[in-house]
Amino acid sequence: MMIDLLEHAAFAVFALLAIGGALGTIYCKRIAHSMFSLIICFLAIAGVFLLAGAELLAAIQILVYLGSVMLVYAFGVMLARRQIQESDA
Repeated sequence: MMIDLLEHAAFAVFALLAIGGALGTIYCKRIAHSMFSLIICFLAIAGVFLLAGAELLAAIQILVYLGSVMLVYAFGVMLARRQIQESDA
């Protein structure tokens, strides 16, 4: 019974982190803050996978999304940065 309560509390924490990270990704004004929110969202989803007993999916979530998708996102930030600076001037 105590373990069920801890699992429900952990799920609630991971779910709130995932929702907060997703909203932070959308509503942050700075691109770096948006990227950090997306990382938090991905890690929270991996935590939900761990609670569900899907360790392989959690590992894939971390390796694939945090590894490749965030790398592509970082390249997009670096390429868009020059255009943002030129339009500010």
